Amino acid sequence: MTEFAELGLSSATLQAVADAGYHTATPIQAEAIPAVLQRRDVLGIAQTGTGKTAAFTLPMIDRLAAGRARARMPRALVIEPTRELADQVSEAFEKYSKGQKLSWALLIGGVSFSDQETKLDRGVDVLIATPGRLLDHFERGKLLLTGVQMLVVDEADRMLDMGFIPDLERIFKLTPPGKQTLFYSATMPPEITRLTKQFLNDPLRIEVAKPATTAETIAQYLVRIPSSDPKAKRAALRALIGRADVKNGIVFCNRKSEVDIVAKSLRKHGLDASPIHGDLDQQTRMRTLDAFRTGELKLLVASDVAARGLDIPDVSHIFNYDVPHHADDYVHRIGRTGRAGRSGQAFMIVTPADGRNLDKILKLIGKTPEEITLDLDWGELKEEPRAGRGRERGGRGERSGRGERAPRGERTERARREPGRNPEPVVAEARPPAEPEPERSAPPEPRVPERERERPARGERNRPQERGGRREERRDEADGVVGFGNEVPAFLQRPTGPRRS
Repeated sequence: MTEFAELGLSSATLQAVADAGYHTATPIQAEAIPAVLQRRDVLGIAQTGTGKTAAFTLPMIDRLAAGRARARMPRALVIEPTRELADQVSEAFEKYSKGQKLSWALLIGGVSFSDQETKLDRGVDVLIATPGRLLDHFERGKLLLTGVQMLVVDEADRMLDMGFIPDLERIFKLTPPGKQTLFYSATMPPEITRLTKQFLNDPLRIEVAKPATTAETIAQYLVRIPSSDPKAKRAALRALIGRADVKNGIVFCNRKSEVDIVAKSLRKHGLDASPIHGDLDQQTRMRTLDAFRTGELKLLVASDVAARGLDIPDVSHIFNYDVPHHADDYVHRIGRTGRAGRSGQAFMIVTPADGRNLDKILKLIGKTPEEITLDLDWGELKEEPRAGRGRERGGRGERSGRGERAPRGERTERARREPGRNPEPVVAEARPPAEPEPERSAPPEPRVPERERERPARGERNRPQERGGRREERRDEADGVVGFGNEVPAFLQRPTGPRRS
């Protein structure tokens, strides 16, 4: 084990680390900190929860201690994929820079632009930002990146998942080519490998654990249930929480809409739970996370926005309500427990529809979690369809609240099956042919000159008229008179010739 005092950090930084309660460095910290102090580019590959944040925060503080910030020109830039991770790095920087005259700013969405611009105008040494908000400030002319000496990209594989790679490439090109770059990721997909080859200069590769492996301190279990019905899944989740000694736990769902439903269901059954996902405003998200960290909240129901890098050191249980679509996400989810040598438990609910995703996870982690059985009556947990809703999503079903109707054939078949109805086949009655309407006597015509009576009314000349479903040509009352009759309009009698200019 390596002590922090052996890594070449300044006495002020060592004192801040000691005040935070740390004395022994993790493997990635022991290898990365000396390399960063030597101003080398670093490519760090380590599973989540191994101390990557301190691996770049501590040497950054030492490197920036002897300098001065200028307005709108940060000296160091830390890029994080989510607001929560950015806020966590901000807290770490505040904790470890105690006693140093360094300033920092947090640029994340959901916060007023004007407050962030005020900090930038004063000048900051370290800028901690998400890609979108950083580029927003740059395009407004409130930020210059030409003074960046250190660039840190954290959770790079998560950047790839969230579609931030084009923004990341642009940020690299806006910063000076001679900067020091620290690149950290839990996995190395091909797109991330391409970025490191393009923008890092002879980096020191530090790989302290096999990519996408789970910690040995985490006991993993899976629960197979016979139905994919949401009601059955929620009952299985409550049963797991009830049988485990849960100090605090995180419940992961694949969809943000499901997060709200599961959190509401847990609260309805007397459990202390709150949701967190990307659609909530920033103040609500931070308030919920603070309550979970301090122990005021027992269960956090989250989407994968909370799966990467959140520093909540003492989480006892992880519940995968949904099997993740990507196998790597399983590793990051359960990595929220069993941190810093502590033990933890992770449960995963598996339905018959999850077979393919489960196979990918088992292949990645190289082990099969222990299976446990729940004593539940699955037949009674099947959720009945709501009245007035279609039988299939996207199909044509029963009449809904918006006035939609089932096709005639389905209504006839349903009428045949309903009790109290005639069991004989329903045969459509033949309609008798429509009788012609009796002719109505025309009202007496007003006395008009004979000349006018011979001409059709304006707008009705040569117009077909509807009568009894057949189209009949309009005829003047005078026998055999069609069109203008014997009268030729004056405009037709005008001489023709070349048009005069």
